Amino acid sequence: MSALPFEDTTDFDNADRGFIGALIPGVIEAADGRVVYDNDAYAFLKGECPDTAHPSLWRQAQLCSRQGLYEVTEGIYQIRGLDLSNMTLVEGERGVVVIDPLLSAETAAAGLALYREHRGDRPVTGMIYTHSHGDHFGGSRGVLPRGTEDGVPILAPAGFLEHAVSENVYAGNAMTRRAAFMYGDRLPKSPEGQIGAGLGMTTSTGTITLIPPTVDITRTGQEETVDGVRIVFQLTPGTEAPAEMNFLFPDHRALCLAENATHNMHNILTPRGAVVRDARVWARYLDEAVEYFGDSYDVAFASHHWPTWGNDNVVAFLTAQRDLYAYLHDQTLRMLNDGLTAPEIAEQIQLPPALEKTWHTRGYYGSASHNTKAIYQRYLGWFDGNVAHLWEHPPTELARRYVDVAGGADAALEKARGYADAGDLRFAATLLNHVVFAEPSRTDARELLAQVYERLAHGAENGTWRNFYLTSAMELRHGPNSIAMDTTNPEMAMALTTDMLLDSVSIRIDGPRAWDEDLTLDLVLTDEDTRHRLTLHNGALTHRTLTGEPRTPAGLTLTLTKPQLLGVLAGKGLDGVTTEGDPALLTRLFSYVTQPDPGFPIVTP
Repeated sequence: MSALPFEDTTDFDNADRGFIGALIPGVIEAADGRVVYDNDAYAFLKGECPDTAHPSLWRQAQLCSRQGLYEVTEGIYQIRGLDLSNMTLVEGERGVVVIDPLLSAETAAAGLALYREHRGDRPVTGMIYTHSHGDHFGGSRGVLPRGTEDGVPILAPAGFLEHAVSENVYAGNAMTRRAAFMYGDRLPKSPEGQIGAGLGMTTSTGTITLIPPTVDITRTGQEETVDGVRIVFQLTPGTEAPAEMNFLFPDHRALCLAENATHNMHNILTPRGAVVRDARVWARYLDEAVEYFGDSYDVAFASHHWPTWGNDNVVAFLTAQRDLYAYLHDQTLRMLNDGLTAPEIAEQIQLPPALEKTWHTRGYYGSASHNTKAIYQRYLGWFDGNVAHLWEHPPTELARRYVDVAGGADAALEKARGYADAGDLRFAATLLNHVVFAEPSRTDARELLAQVYERLAHGAENGTWRNFYLTSAMELRHGPNSIAMDTTNPEMAMALTTDMLLDSVSIRIDGPRAWDEDLTLDLVLTDEDTRHRLTLHNGALTHRTLTGEPRTPAGLTLTLTKPQLLGVLAGKGLDGVTTEGDPALLTRLFSYVTQPDPGFPIVTP
């Protein structure tokens, strides 16, 4: 820790540069009065770092908590500190082009209002989504309310819409549940509690919306002009997101780096869960950016954190970020090819001294430990090759056996207390977790484990690790609690392809109950001119698109539009839908559809 250059205040100077004005008070509410974001809750960060926080993470939180409207360069402004991400506004000939309208409509509307308070009531004349994560499009209706989007170009990288909505179909419930741990939005904001997430402070909990793109960016070098603003794009798929892009404003000499290069180490695999990202490709696109954009900019900004000014400084920034992901990738591959397992690699990985001492490569959001395990997973999967791990008992059964070997719950508890007193918090957590899973009613074990998690949190430099530990401690004491965020906005549903909608039903079929069912249902979508056949057989609901007349009749055929299909799937009945065959088949099908638990247990069995 002493080797870190705390005397270097460049980041603080850059984070404050161009400040115009703050939102006062820094509290944003939904229409019903519910608070969806409260930046004022972080006022305690103005003080000195306490013993309950890692000094490096405290410093990062002080930087990320700065809030308000900032000038990046003439004609380009950013809203920071009103959500996890930034919203950037580029002034054009008639209005303003919005880049990444935050996560919630409420925070985006508040950010736009703050901009207009200082820069005038300019209309929104364009919108750009840098990539396919929710905190970069969810607030779209906050800047373009219904009825105002006509004629407004909305630009996004190719594949954006599919990736933006697919997470909510396949693993959305689990990801949302785990995101509550990762961002800690339900934790108290205090020196003992939540002090940020490294990438920003926390996620807002307002209304997530989505206006589909109207212009796809399909190649590097593509140029577009929006409201008189020239933009040159670099596609970077498979980096921080499956669909992502950097872009240059040549007339402003400003470079947008999306979320490909921010002031921290990023996640190769986010703790909330996602498809593993490709660190090799990520490094190569950063290298390409250095060469492709050359000396055509004087400032670079991103969708999180603060800008970097000066072409040489940006090149140094991008080079270090490139080297970070390349090093993690290559050293993980070197060690796994020497036979090391993921936990062994995570324990041995050590960054070069130059990267260790660089603030923007520190593990505030991603971590070398988690990232090396993710790279291992990408290439070799979860199995480490040791056959003892091939068919282990599930957590509860394994825990009961560990506790039995330890001499029972009382003996295991005392041994865990000894490890905790000796400072071996990692093994104390492992042993206590076994006690909790073996005997979940043991309140003394739950409380001791909660205390161990708190101690681990207070020493963590990584913001998301801290939030995971503290949220786990909270749930051990008070039980599971689902997140308040609503991801079921109708516009999100309309953005799903028909295949995705049908997949969303397939993955909720209770297979064992449907083992003996055999039914066939056709959907004729008049607004898409398509016919889809659904077959429930052997507990699996499969579907395919039919061309021409079906060779065999379906037990039920529904003729309807896609909006009507959404209504049917939402349980609103068959009003206005043409039916042919036995409508009871739909009731039978739906009888096997389950609803996921948004508050399923994680730290208890």
